[in-house]
Amino acid sequence: MKGIIAAMLTLCFFLASPGTKAQCSICTRTAQQLGDGPARGLNTGILYLAFTPLAIGGFIGYRWWRQNRD
Repeated sequence: MKGIIAAMLTLCFFLASPGTKAQCSICTRTAQQLGDGPARGLNTGILYLAFTPLAIGGFIGYRWWRQNRD
């Protein structure tokens, strides 16, 4: 139970970090041309798209670890 709480707190800290940048060089150039508001939206969309497969992989890894722990 403590591991789950620690994992959730770590996840919350990563998601709440205000200076998160998730843009490649091509996306950075595009965002610079769009302006400040749309660039923030583009960065947020990139973070959402990156989070989903990482969360699924983390869940599968956790389940695998729990089954092979004994």
